[in-house]
Amino acid sequence: MSLLGIDIGTTGSKVAIFNKYGDILSMEYIEYQLIHPTKGWVELDPDLIWYNIKTILKKANQKIKRDKITAFSISCQGEAVIPVDRKGNSLYNAIVTFDNRTLPQYKFWQNKIGKKEIFNITGMPLHPMYSINKIMWLKHNRKDIFKRTYKFLCFEDYLFMKFGYAPTIDYSLAARTMAFDIRLKKWSKEILDASKIDEEFLAEVKPSGVIIDGTIDRSLTDEIGLEKDIYGVTGGHDQACGTFGAGIIQEKTAMNAIGTSDVITPVFENINVKNEMLENNYPCYPYVLKDKYMTISFNLTGGLLLKWYCDNFCFEEKLLAAENVKNIYKIIDENIYNQPVNIFILPHYVGSGTPYLDPNSKGMMIGMDLETNKSKISRAILESNVYDLRLNLENLILSGIDIDKIIAIGGGSKSSVWLKIRADILGKKIITLKNSEAASLGAALLAGIATGEYRSPEEAVKEVVQEDVVFEPDMDNYKKYNEKYFVYKDIYDTNKELLHRIAKLD
Repeated sequence: MSLLGIDIGTTGSKVAIFNKYGDILSMEYIEYQLIHPTKGWVELDPDLIWYNIKTILKKANQKIKRDKITAFSISCQGEAVIPVDRKGNSLYNAIVTFDNRTLPQYKFWQNKIGKKEIFNITGMPLHPMYSINKIMWLKHNRKDIFKRTYKFLCFEDYLFMKFGYAPTIDYSLAARTMAFDIRLKKWSKEILDASKIDEEFLAEVKPSGVIIDGTIDRSLTDEIGLEKDIYGVTGGHDQACGTFGAGIIQEKTAMNAIGTSDVITPVFENINVKNEMLENNYPCYPYVLKDKYMTISFNLTGGLLLKWYCDNFCFEEKLLAAENVKNIYKIIDENIYNQPVNIFILPHYVGSGTPYLDPNSKGMMIGMDLETNKSKISRAILESNVYDLRLNLENLILSGIDIDKIIAIGGGSKSSVWLKIRADILGKKIITLKNSEAASLGAALLAGIATGEYRSPEEAVKEVVQEDVVFEPDMDNYKKYNEKYFVYKDIYDTNKELLHRIAKLD
C-alpha cells in the first residue's frame, strides 16, 4: 500500500505517491499563474487549483498498479484564505501571502492590541500578510461575499472539504492565520473578539497527523480512481511538512527550503517568545510533531527573484535550454561568473522578509559598472540571497536558536552551484537528501504515522530519510565573502528612507 502527499505552493502544486520506504512511485507537478487584479493585490484561483489537483492526482494514480493509496495528507502555503459556501464552492479568489491590501487591518492591530501581546498569544510578529487580516478586509470591503460565506478556509481545510471530509486545519497552518492561541492550541477568543469574526467561520483545529472526520466523495473515487476508504490526515504548513520530510526532529538542525521563498526552519522544544524573536520578526508556532515548536526566517523573493530574472532577461538562455532540452536554470549555472562579485542585490522585490518584515521596502541592485555582464548579475542574484540567509542565521543565534547543520530541499537544492555558494558564504556544511521532495514526503509520513504504517516519527525518519551530498565551505572563499557580507548588511539601513519614499510614489 502507498501514501499520498499533496503540496500546494504559491506558483505550483505537486502530488507524490510514496511506498513505506520513501521511494517515489509516481509524481506529478503543475504550475499556475498568480493573479494581479490591481497593483499590489495578489491572488490565486482556488477552482483552478482544485481542478489541477484532480488532474495531476488522476495521472499519478494511473501510474501505480497494486500499490493503492491508503491515506493522504496535505502540505500547503500559509496565510492564503478562501471564502466558501456550504457546498465548498469558492466565492472569491484566494488572497495570498504577499498581497498588500490589508495595511489598514495591520494598523488596526497596532492600535487595538499591540504587537507584543499579539506575539504572546499567537506567536506571530504583526504583519499585514496573515489570514485574519484578509478575512477582515473581505468583511469590510466585500460585504456581498461575506454575507454568503459559510467558512473562511486556508488551502488545507479547503481541499479536505473539496474531497468530502470535514473542513479541518492543523495547528501549524492555523497559527499562520494570526488567530490561533499557540499555548491553548485553539482559536484565540481575544483575537476573534477584537476582529469581530465568529469562530464558526473557521475550520475545526486538530494536531498534525490525525485522521479527520468524513469520507472521500464517491464522485471523486470514480473520477480519480481512488479507494473509497482512503484516510484523510491533517498535514501542515509547507515549511513544517518540508522540515519533517527532511528528517528534522531535533534541535540545532534546520531545513533550508529553496523555492519561491528562501526559508530556514529550525525546530525547538519549548515556546520561544523572547523579545529578540519579536524584534527580528521570527514567529513561534507548533511543529507537526507533538510538543515541538518551530520558527522560520524567510526571504520572500528567493527563487521568485531568479524566476523574474529568467522571465524578463534570459531570452538567449531560454533558446539554449529549448535547443539542448535542458532546464533554463542549468544553463544559467553553466554560464555563471566563476568568482565572487562586487554587485549586491537587496531582494525585497515584494517587500522584505525577516528580520525587517517591511512591506514598503523595495528591491535594489548596486555596484554595477561597464564591466558588468549577465554572468555577473546571475551570480549576484545567487550570492545576495545567501547574504540575506546569513543575516537571518546570525539573528536566530541572538534569539537563542543555534544551528549547526543545514539540510537543503526544494528546487534550488538541485543547483550545485548555488549550494556551494551557500556553504562558502555561511561557512557551514550544506547537505542534500536522496529524496529532495521533502514537503510532499513530510505530508505522506504524517499520513503513514496516523494509519500505523510507522510506529513513531523517529521510525518514519529512520526508515525513509537519507542524506546525499555534503557541500563543504571553502574557507578562503568564506574570508572573501565576509567583507562583502558586511557591505550587504548596510544596504537596507542606509537606504530605508529612500526605499520608503519610492514606495509612496505609487
